Amino acid sequence: MLPDQGWPRQRVLETLDAYCQRDANWRDGRTFSLVYHAGDEIKDLLQAAFLRVFSENALNPMAFPSLRRMETEVLAMVAPLLGDPQAVGTLTSGGTESILMAVKTARDWARQHRPEITRPQMLVPTTVHPAFHKAAHYFDVEAVLVPVGQDFRADAAAARQLCTDNTILVVGSSFAYPHGVIDPIAELAALASERGILCHVDACLGGMILPFVEELTAQEGVPTLPAWDLRVAGVTSISCDLHKYGYTAKGASVVLYRNRDLRRHQFLGYADWPGGLWASPSAAGTRPGGPIAAAWAVMHFLGRQGYLRLAREALTATQELLVGLQAIPGLKVLGQPVATVLAFTMEDGDIYRLGDAMQARGWHLDRQQLPPALHAMITAAHAAHMPALLADLRAAAEEVRGLPPADDGQAAMYGMMGTLPDRGLANELIVSFLDSLDDPNQAGPA
Repeated sequence: MLPDQGWPRQRVLETLDAYCQRDANWRDGRTFSLVYHAGDEIKDLLQAAFLRVFSENALNPMAFPSLRRMETEVLAMVAPLLGDPQAVGTLTSGGTESILMAVKTARDWARQHRPEITRPQMLVPTTVHPAFHKAAHYFDVEAVLVPVGQDFRADAAAARQLCTDNTILVVGSSFAYPHGVIDPIAELAALASERGILCHVDACLGGMILPFVEELTAQEGVPTLPAWDLRVAGVTSISCDLHKYGYTAKGASVVLYRNRDLRRHQFLGYADWPGGLWASPSAAGTRPGGPIAAAWAVMHFLGRQGYLRLAREALTATQELLVGLQAIPGLKVLGQPVATVLAFTMEDGDIYRLGDAMQARGWHLDRQQLPPALHAMITAAHAAHMPALLADLRAAAEEVRGLPPADDGQAAMYGMMGTLPDRGLANELIVSFLDSLDDPNQAGPA
C-alpha cells in the first residue's frame, strides 16, 4: 500500500539494503549466471555513464541525438566482431527482445516473400533459448524442435528432414546456454540458403567472448572454433547480448541483419495517430538511455585489449574448473564446451543434492534438466575463487555420494519436475509458481 506520508530518505535506503540481504552473492564470485562482473572499476564507470543520461529517452531520436549517435557507434563496434562490418541492427533491452525481433522479422519477411505460407514454422534445437518459444507464441510461428546429438549440438541431418514448405527460419546457437557448445551453423545456414529462407544465429551468450577466444587460440596455434557468425554464407541475422560477456549494464543486446531491406521488417511505423507520426524500431516504446550510454562507455573503455584480457582470465579459470571437475570422482562434464560455459552431472549420486549442498556452502550453481546437471558461466571475476569452489565441490560430492534423491529443497523440485510424464502439467506448475510470487503469504521477510 502506498504510504500516506512519504518515508525519510534514510529509511528508504536502509529498507532496500535489508531486502537485498538474501540475494545471491555475485560480488564474491559465488554466482555463475545472471551477473557478469568485470571488477569495481568497470562497475563504477557503468554507473557513471548510466547516470549521465538517467532521464533521457531513446523513443525519439530527434530529441536526444546523443543516444542515437551512441547506439550507432555501438552497433558499428559490434558488427565486425560478429563477422560483417556492413551489418545493420538495433540495440534492444536484452536477448529475449533481440530474439523476438529476429522471429518477428522472419515472419514479416515471409509474409512478403512467401505469401502462400499461412502457418509459418521455424526449426529450433531443443537446447535453444526459451525466448524462441516465447516468440513462437507471440508471433504465431510454430517452433519445430530439432534434436541434438550425443555432443549436445543440433542434428543438422534431422533439421533437413524436418524442414517443410512452411519453414521460414532455421536457428542455431553460438554457443548454446545449457552446455556451452556451438551448433553446426554452417550446415544449418546451408539448409536455409538451399530453401531460400532465413537463418538466425543466437549468439546472445557467446557473441562478446567468442571473437576474443578465436584471437587468443589463434595466437597459441590452437585450431579455431567452428564457424559461428555472419562470416557463414546463409546466416541472415544474429543476436548478441552486450550485458553478458560485453560486461555492459543491463539491459543491452544487439540484433544484426545482413542488410537494411531485411531489417525493415523489424520496424513499425504508424502515420494515422492524432498524437503525431509514430515509429518503433523494436518491441519497446520508451527506451532508457542508461544502458545505451553504459554500453558505449565500457566498450570504449575496455577496447580490444581489455576484452582480450578478460577473455584470457575467464578461459584460464574455466580450464582450472574443468581439470578440477575431472579430478573429483563421479563428476562428468557434458559435451565439449568451447569457451567459458559448461554443465556437469554426477554419475554416483543426485546432482541436485550436490547443488543444494553447494548452495548451503554459499555457491549458486544453476540447476538443469534433460539430463540433470549443474551449470556454470565463468567470468574473470571467478578466477580468484576457483580453489575454494573446487574444494567445496569435492567435499559436497563426498557428502551426497550414494544418497537417494532428496525429498526437499530445490533437489526435490527439479527431480519431480524432470520426471513428470505430462509436460503440460509441468508447464502449468511453473506458471503457478510465477503466479504465487506476488502473494503476500509467499513474500520474503521485510
